[in-house]
Amino acid sequence: MSTRAITEAAPLEAAPLSLCSREPHVPADRLVAEMVPPPRFDSVRFDTYIPDPNQPSQTQAVQVLSDFAAGLGGAHASGEGRRRWFSRAPKKPAAAAGPRGVYLDGGYGVGKTHLLASLWHATPAEPALKAFGTFVELTNLVGALGFQQTVRTLSGHRLLCIDEFELDDPGDTVLVSSLLGKLVDEGVALAATSNTLPGKLGEGRFAAADFLREIQGLSAHFRPLRIDGQDYRHRGLPEAPAPYDDETVTRTAYATPGASLDDFPHLLDHLAKVHPSRYSALTEDLTAVCLTDVRAVPDQSTALRLVVLADRLYDREIPVLASGLPFDKLFSDEMLNGGYKKKYFRAISRLTALARDAKGLVAQ
Repeated sequence: MSTRAITEAAPLEAAPLSLCSREPHVPADRLVAEMVPPPRFDSVRFDTYIPDPNQPSQTQAVQVLSDFAAGLGGAHASGEGRRRWFSRAPKKPAAAAGPRGVYLDGGYGVGKTHLLASLWHATPAEPALKAFGTFVELTNLVGALGFQQTVRTLSGHRLLCIDEFELDDPGDTVLVSSLLGKLVDEGVALAATSNTLPGKLGEGRFAAADFLREIQGLSAHFRPLRIDGQDYRHRGLPEAPAPYDDETVTRTAYATPGASLDDFPHLLDHLAKVHPSRYSALTEDLTAVCLTDVRAVPDQSTALRLVVLADRLYDREIPVLASGLPFDKLFSDEMLNGGYKKKYFRAISRLTALARDAKGLVAQ
C-alpha cells in the first residue's frame, strides 16, 4: 500500500515534515559559528571513551591526545585574544618546530570522532578559539568566504579539528592542504580523522603515508595515530530490528511530533539537489526520520551522498524508522568491495544503530 493511500484511509495526526520539501541555505557567519562538535558528541570526554581491553592502541590514543590537548594550554602564537571572525589577522610568527597535529587512522566504529571531539573539549581555550567540522563543511566554508578570508577567519584559533578527512576529490584535497599549511604557519594546531583513499582495497584502511603524501608538505606537522578495534556501536548489542511495513512507518511518523516522512527513492533524488555541506541544516529540529520503500542505492554518487546524510543523522542522534530493504542491503557487493568500502560500512553501522533507537517509537 502506498504512503498516500494510507494517509487518506485513516484519521491520523497532523502531517509530518518532509526532507524532500527542505532546501536549506546557510549563511557564512552561521557556518563559522556552528564549527563545534555536533549534538551526539557535545558531552563526550576522554573519560567517557571506553577502550577495548583487547586493543591497547585505544588506551594509548586517549593518553596521546590528552597530552596533546594539555600542550595547547599556552598562549596562542600571536598572544592575541578573541577576534571578530571577519577581521584581518596580523601576521604571526611561524609555529614552533615539531608536530602541530595528530592524525587518527582506524576502521569505522573505533571511536575516532569521540576522541576528536574529546580533544576539542579538553583543549584549554574558549569555544570561539577552537573549530570542529567535517572535511566537506571545511571546503564549503572556503567556498562561502574565499580562501584568504577563511585563512584570516581560522588563523586566530588554537585548534582545528577535521572529521572524516576526504581523499576522494583531488581538487578539494589540494585546496584544504594549502589551507592547513597556511594555518600551521599561523600557529594553529590540527587534528584529523581518516577516510578511505579511493581504490585502496584490503582491510578497509589506508596507511598513514598515503594521507600524509596527499596533504602535500604537511607530513612533518602530523603525528599518525593508529586506532585498532571492532565497531563499538554493536558490541554486545542485539541484532537491528527488521524493516517495518509502510503502514507502520507512516502511522508512526504521523504520531511522532517533529518526525519526517519521505519515500526513499524520492529522498535520494532530492539529496542530489542539496549540497552535502547543508545536510546538517536539512535535518535540523527533526525528532525522527521515517522512510518508506527503502531500496538498494542505484549508483556510487548517490551512495556517497547517502553516507553524508547518515553521518549527519547520527551526529544529531535522530532515530530512523524504515520499510523496504534492511540497511545492510543498501549497497551492492561491488560497492562494499571497492575503494569507498569503509564509508559504506560506516553508514550501515550508523543507520543500524539509529534503527535500533527507533524501535521505541513504534506503538506496541
